[in-house]
Amino acid sequence: MGKMRLFGEPGWGSAIVEAQLDWYGLPYDFDRVGNLFKDAEGRQRLEAANPLAQIPTLVLADGAVLTESAAITLYLAEVTGTDSLVPASGDAARATFLRWLVYLVANVYPTYTYGDEPARFVDGADAQQSFRSHVDAYAKRLYSVLEGVAGA
Repeated sequence: MGKMRLFGEPGWGSAIVEAQLDWYGLPYDFDRVGNLFKDAEGRQRLEAANPLAQIPTLVLADGAVLTESAAITLYLAEVTGTDSLVPASGDAARATFLRWLVYLVANVYPTYTYGDEPARFVDGADAQQSFRSHVDAYAKRLYSVLEGVAGA
């Protein structure tokens, strides 16, 4: 497999894909985009690959673009032919894995999308602060569900 290019930023949504690429020992370049709310140059670079300017964005060796953490997770497991991170088809653990993978990306991850920069969604400082508080409370509730399942 040739070298891939991962658009990301330390501490942002690309961390899970970076960890998987390292786990599998796959070659990639990390294209640090900076704070996408403030770094126009990084945002423009990313938009060339992904018009939504979302991270993670993974450009495969053949130039194909893969986005969405869950899709990338499943793709990497498939192309490496290993079940070290993703249970194989037919494995009894796969259904539970898929449930929580999608739970994370469909429920938890959006709380960062909305909460990190409320001004993108709500006008007015007071409304933004209230919105952020509600999103943060919802995120805590979502994490408590995970903790309950994990027995934490």
